[in-house]
Amino acid sequence: MTTYALLLRGINVSGRRKVPMAELRELLEGLGHTGVRTYLQSGNAVFTAVGGSGEEEIAAVIEDAVEERFGFRVDCLVRDHAYLAAVADACPFPADELEGKQLHAVYCSGAVTAERFAAVDAAGLAPEAFALGDRVIYLHTPDGLGRSRLADAVLKPSLTRGLVTTARNWNTVRALIDLTAGTA
Repeated sequence: MTTYALLLRGINVSGRRKVPMAELRELLEGLGHTGVRTYLQSGNAVFTAVGGSGEEEIAAVIEDAVEERFGFRVDCLVRDHAYLAAVADACPFPADELEGKQLHAVYCSGAVTAERFAAVDAAGLAPEAFALGDRVIYLHTPDGLGRSRLADAVLKPSLTRGLVTTARNWNTVRALIDLTAGTA
């Protein structure tokens, strides 16, 4: 049995693509997952899966089930506790010194390479900064993500083509680590 975090992309934003959390919990339980909990209204769930399915296979099954239940397709990423903790441990920014809204992890469905983001003029967008990790982009945005010119540059569709990406602020990153460890 493995405990996973489910990250749904782009739901419950501005009244669109509504997925009530109670219904998401029901859906996950109906797929046979146990210990299902949701965190916030923005598409975060934690569950335990039994069996040998991998993250991509679990995500694909959930995407199909969400489409069947709610009538629209939602990109999903599924990550286990070890991965989430490793992302936090590898953060190149001083996470403990920053407010949660100033630091974000953009989880990605595949590898992120320096070549893919070479065109981003990070120096010209300072004091904002970004760094690449294992299927994650770290964004340090001192004024928050909503006003970030760097986030707009890094997350341009031309640069993220072929990847599913979904961002979480550092408060959520930490909460998902705790929830998947069973400490929350």
